[in-house]
Amino acid sequence: MPENWMLPRIFPFGGILFDFLFVLIAIPIEAYILNNRLKFDKKTSIFYAISINLFSSVIGWFIFFVAEPMLPIQVRAELINYMFFHNFKSPNTQGLLILTAFIIFFATFLMKFFILRILLFSLNETFLKKEEELPTSKRRRWKSFSNLKLQSNNLIITILMANSLSYTAITIILLFGAK
Repeated sequence: MPENWMLPRIFPFGGILFDFLFVLIAIPIEAYILNNRLKFDKKTSIFYAISINLFSSVIGWFIFFVAEPMLPIQVRAELINYMFFHNFKSPNTQGLLILTAFIIFFATFLMKFFILRILLFSLNETFLKKEEELPTSKRRRWKSFSNLKLQSNNLIITILMANSLSYTAITIILLFGAK
């Protein structure tokens, strides 16, 4: 880490409020997808949608505040200009913006997937059962392993769909706000 690393003196409250708006948009969309695809009840799907969005948002802002001082001066100036004035000075920034958007999308997808996995594992009551209650035959173990694998694939697809739809809604709002 650089020796001159310190917390920023000015926080981008406008950006944080926009992120809060985006989280408020993403929660119902992702809760609806979790409800339909994973067959959670509405209360559970809303709980998981709120949890994964808030945790991923907090982790994202933490990464932003750690990475921002390490950026080159030109990129930092463009970032600060966009955060405060919602425009770019340099026309070359759009390529970097598109690359950054893809990286953020997939990083958020991975964060949400792992956060939901951790929440499902930590709130699951089946792992609290005694070992003698768990299936012991080889066939039952294979069936439970294949069900777990199928459930994991379904979880990946569901989180990808939910993240894609929420990012699409946020992008549409950003496009309307840019004009």
